[in-house]
Amino acid sequence: MIYLDTSVALAHLLGESRAPRAEFWSERLVSSRLLEYELWTRLHRYGIAGSHGEALRDLLGRVALLRLERPVLTRALEPFPVPVRTLDALHLASMGFLLEQGQSVALATYDSGMEQAALALGWEVESCA
Repeated sequence: MIYLDTSVALAHLLGESRAPRAEFWSERLVSSRLLEYELWTRLHRYGIAGSHGEALRDLLGRVALLRLERPVLTRALEPFPVPVRTLDALHLASMGFLLEQGQSVALATYDSGMEQAALALGWEVESCA
């Protein structure tokens, strides 16, 4: 299973040249429900929600979205091995929850801070270069 960070999803939606391996999008993808809010907010900010909204809905339809339940929110309040931003802490706490449940999951991100935190925690990071 792959935990989809907003940076990879947004790059995909915007047609950026960087992309994960070809079979990546057919993998089992999971993310925090936060992904939905981050992506819609970004599309609205760029003024492209009308032109990219259907692609976003399609993408979200392929991702299992986790609710931000108390254990995840509580973990996000705790420190991480490297400094992280608030939304990154919520994503990392969501992925940590999955790992604690015995799920095998790798983080897909273009965000170097997220990658550093995941590696510092001993978590697998999916190569998306």
